[in-house]
Amino acid sequence: MADEFAKGFGILVTAGLAWMTLAGWYCTPSFEGAQLIGECTSSGTIYDAMALILKDAFFWFAVLGFLTFVMVIPMYRKALEAYRDEPEIPE
Repeated sequence: MADEFAKGFGILVTAGLAWMTLAGWYCTPSFEGAQLIGECTSSGTIYDAMALILKDAFFWFAVLGFLTFVMVIPMYRKALEAYRDEPEIPE
C-alpha cells in the first residue's frame, strides 16, 4: 500500500507544481488581489491557449491521479482479496 501512496503523492506534487506555475503566470492579475485562482489573462497566442488548457489538465490529473492511487486501487485490491477469501455458498 505504501507503493501506491508514493506514486499518488508523486503525481500530486509534480502535477500540482506544474498547475501552480501556470496559474501563477496566467491567473495572477495582481499581488494584492486573487492569486492562482483569479481571472486568467492571455495575450491570445496559441501557446497561451495551450498553457491554459494544460493548466486545467494538470489540476485534474493531480486530483484524480492522487485519489486513484491512494483510494481506488487499494479499495479494489482489498475487495478482490475479500472476494477470493470468501467461501463458496453451497447450493
